[in-house]
Amino acid sequence: MQHQIILLKEGTDTSQGKQQLISNINACQIVVDAVRTTLGPRGMDKLIVDQNGKATISNDGATILKLLDVVHPAAKTLVDIAKSQDAEVGDGTTSVVLLAGEFLKQMKPFIEEGVHPRIIIKALRLALQVAIDKINEHSIKMDKSNAQSVMTLAEECAVTSMCSKLIHQQREFFSKMVVRAVMMLDDMLPLNMIGIKKVSGGALEDSELVEGVAFKKTFSYAGFEMQPKKYQDCKLAILNIELELKAERDNAEVRVDNVLEYQKIVDAEWQILYNKLDKIHKSGAQVVLSKLPIGDVATQYFADRDMFCAGRVPEEDLKRTMKACGGSILTTVHDIKESDLGKCEMFEEKQIGGERFNFFYEGSRAKTCTFILRGGAEQFLEETERSLHDAIMVVRRIFKTNTGVPGGGAIEMMLSKTLRDYSRVIAGKEQLLIGAIARAMEVIPRQLCDNAGFDSTNILNKLRQANHQGVHYCGVDINNEDIRDNLTTCVWEPAVVKINALTAATEAACLILSVDETIKNPKSGQDSQAPMGRGMGRPM
Repeated sequence: MQHQIILLKEGTDTSQGKQQLISNINACQIVVDAVRTTLGPRGMDKLIVDQNGKATISNDGATILKLLDVVHPAAKTLVDIAKSQDAEVGDGTTSVVLLAGEFLKQMKPFIEEGVHPRIIIKALRLALQVAIDKINEHSIKMDKSNAQSVMTLAEECAVTSMCSKLIHQQREFFSKMVVRAVMMLDDMLPLNMIGIKKVSGGALEDSELVEGVAFKKTFSYAGFEMQPKKYQDCKLAILNIELELKAERDNAEVRVDNVLEYQKIVDAEWQILYNKLDKIHKSGAQVVLSKLPIGDVATQYFADRDMFCAGRVPEEDLKRTMKACGGSILTTVHDIKESDLGKCEMFEEKQIGGERFNFFYEGSRAKTCTFILRGGAEQFLEETERSLHDAIMVVRRIFKTNTGVPGGGAIEMMLSKTLRDYSRVIAGKEQLLIGAIARAMEVIPRQLCDNAGFDSTNILNKLRQANHQGVHYCGVDINNEDIRDNLTTCVWEPAVVKINALTAATEAACLILSVDETIKNPKSGQDSQAPMGRGMGRPM
């Protein structure tokens, strides 16, 4: 008589084999369908409402997938590649999910027929290598010594990136701004040196780029109205010091037996504060910024001496100001040297919409800049910020790699033809598989057509024909429901966006195909409670 061996805890859910693989592929298809329609200039937006009722309207693949709380373990892989594409290149998040989903979709019939996943994975890796070699061979290198041509390429890539966003009407306006912003940064192109501030109201065209730092006016005390609001060539003191009289609520206990003694204590406190203020004044600084509060006594003192001060400045703004104007963040006022102070070409406080802003203009020396975005609804401004982030990342990549490829589905059609030709010269099962991967590449131009309401079969046939005749850079022409040479019409994307998207999509597809069993452990009530209450300190 056979004994049943119980190996896993009761209630454990295991599913394995071919069925498991196919169900994973189906789950990934659902994720792809969620972002499929956002691709391209005619893509639709998604409105996602979280549990707190906050609505987000977005067209950015990574943002949508972050907000969709995906719980299926295999489908989560797609969310991760979208995030990695966003972090690495900033754009192409929808494309990467589409490609991975399409690779899996094309491989599904082979799995059903019993082809071993390892063979499929090998074919995918081979196809990826062929594709990357082809992209490198056909990418357009820019002459770095010719600054104008690099700028033109960067602007075109920014325009292409913004074509599919909410702000595509103003893409020319913003693309110039983005390129100017990235050119102001130093050689490392640090992203955190570009600040984006949003002010509701006004039109999108009222947005401006400040050569330097701008931030919202901080909390201010009485007396600030008397301070000058504009300086030319001023010196800045950036502090991490509280300039405020402390209330006597600290746990120090001082026993005094007459009023004179008490007065001495109060006077000493005032004296300490006045000494600090006097030292700051003597250092020659005209604008004083501090991360900690600057009280009313200090505000009044500075106002009497024609100095400007702002307390409780957010740390990131303070750091950007220091980077823009030089100097260092001081933690003591004793012996402030000239080198500790920042210098600023022009400081001004002015009204923008319903907010007051402090501006530090640095002119040509600026190593940091700030976008001030104007526009109607709050969701709209947030989406504008996300679109600009994508464009900024694309422009940074162009300046770092300065290679571009034609966009609008052109490069995908070229890769599709390359892989199709390649599949004819190899033998074995890989031939069929690489043919299928070549078909998968066509998902991008097809989706561009579908989203614009075109007849995708018709346009894809035209594209295949053009590629066959040796016109390699043909892509979808969204405006005229036709095909066009995207090299001459300047629809460009950085080559690194495509290479990263293909690599990430292939990795994700390989990862999902290599899983053939999912085991879910049930949480038993006792175990899940155990960690609570341990190491929580003494009972009160």
